Amino acid sequence: MFESLSERLGDVFDRLKRRGTLSEEDVAAALREVRVALLEADVALPVVRDFVARVQEESVGQEVVRSVTPGQMVVKIVHDALVDMLGGSAFELDLNAPAPVAIMVVGLQGSGKTTTTAKIGHLLADRQKKKVLMASLDVRRPAAQEQLRVLGDQVLVPTLDIVPGEMPVMIARRAMEQARRGGYDVVLLDTAGRLSIDDALMTEATAITKAANPHETLLVADAMTGQDAVNTAQAFHEQVGISGIVLTRMDGDARGGAALSMRAVTGQPIKLIGTGEKIDALEPFHPERVAGRILDMGDVVSLVERASELVEEEEAEKIARRMAKGEFDLNDLLDQLRQLKKMGGLGGVMSMLPGVGKLKKQMAEHNLDDSLIKRQEAIILSMTPLERAKPATVKASRKVRIAAGSGTSVQEINKLLKQYQQMQSMMKKMKKMGGRMPPMGGGGMPTMGGGLPPGMLPPGMGR
Repeated sequence: MFESLSERLGDVFDRLKRRGTLSEEDVAAALREVRVALLEADVALPVVRDFVARVQEESVGQEVVRSVTPGQMVVKIVHDALVDMLGGSAFELDLNAPAPVAIMVVGLQGSGKTTTTAKIGHLLADRQKKKVLMASLDVRRPAAQEQLRVLGDQVLVPTLDIVPGEMPVMIARRAMEQARRGGYDVVLLDTAGRLSIDDALMTEATAITKAANPHETLLVADAMTGQDAVNTAQAFHEQVGISGIVLTRMDGDARGGAALSMRAVTGQPIKLIGTGEKIDALEPFHPERVAGRILDMGDVVSLVERASELVEEEEAEKIARRMAKGEFDLNDLLDQLRQLKKMGGLGGVMSMLPGVGKLKKQMAEHNLDDSLIKRQEAIILSMTPLERAKPATVKASRKVRIAAGSGTSVQEINKLLKQYQQMQSMMKKMKKMGGRMPPMGGGGMPTMGGGLPPGMLPPGMGR
C-alpha cells in the first residue's frame, strides 16, 4: 500500500532537500507535483485541495526560507498535515457503555464484513479478554450465517444459534437478549451488504440500529476499491451514521487514496486496518505511523510491537546466547527464517524500515522477496541433522542431493552457505567484543531478536 505515492513524494522531497534555500516558486512547483501524486493515488479532490492549501500556507513563511535545512522543514510540514488528514491520533474501539456493548458492522457486499467481524471478535476476546458473542444478520447471502459460525469456531468466539427464516431485526433483538442473560461484554452484529448502496440496504440498517442501539457502528471498506470506498463511507455516514471505519486489504498494492480520504470526508476515524488474510491480521490504525510509511520514514514502532507479539522470547534469547558464544548453526538460521515469516516475511519487515523505498529496485534486482525465505528454508530442511549442525560437511556430492531434495540449485546452496559463513565471521567479532553486535557494513543487518538475519542483504545494501 502507498508504494507509488511514497515513491512520487520521495522524488519531490529529495529535490527540495538539495536546495540551500526555498523560494515561493520552489514550494509552489513541488506542491503541484504533490497535488498530482495525491490525485493519482485516488485521494478525493476536496481533500487534496485543502491539504495542498494548508502545506503551502505553512511552507512559504520566513521560518522555512531562513531555515538551515528548508527542504526538511517542508517534509515535516507535509508529515504533520498527513497525520492531521488521517485523524491526528489513534482511536480505539469504544466499549465505554453498559454491557453488553453492541457493535454493528456495516458495508457493501464483498468488502470483507464477515471475516472482519470474526477478526474483531478474536481481537477483543484474545487481547482484551472480553466475553464476545457474534451474530450474523445477513439472511440474503447464501451461507453467510454459516460462514460466521465456522469463523467463530476457528477463533473460539461463540456465535448466535441460526434460526431459519428469522429476519435481521429479530436476530438483533435475540442476540442482545441472549448476551444480557449470558453475561457477555460485547455483541458483534454482522449485517447484510449489497453490491451498491440502495434504499433497502439503508432501511434495514436503520431498523437494526433502532432495535440494537449499537454503541459503535463500524463501516468495513475495501481499500483496494479506491474512490468508490470513499463514496460508500459518505453515503453510510449520512444515512445510518457511523462511528468508525475498518479498512481491509491494506496489505495490497492499491494506490491508498481511500485511506487518506476517509477521515476527511466522513469526519469519523479509521479505527482498524486489515493487513492480511490470517485471523489475527487486524491492527489499530495509527495516523502518525502511516504518514511515516508514506514519506518513507519507516514504522519501527509497529515493527517492534509485531516482533514482541509474534517472536518467541525464549527462542530469541537462546539464539542470542548461541550467537554470543559463536555457536550459531543452520538450525538457528532456520529458526530465524521462520520468525521472519511470522512477522510478515521479508517484505513485511522491510516495509517498516526507514528509507527502504530507495532500495526497492535493488531488492528486485537481487530477487529479495519472500520466495527467497521459502527456498532457503527448503534447503535447510533437505539437509541431515549432521549437515545442519556442521555446515562445513556440505561438499559437492551433498550439495547435489540437497538441491534435488529442495527443488533448488547448487548455486543457491552455495549462496546460503556463504551467508552463513559471513554470519559466523560476525559472531566471532561479537565474541571478541564481549557479545556486542559490531557496526553493520555492507554485509547485512542485525537480527533484532528474530528479525532480519545478518547477511540476508547483498553487499552494499546493508543499512
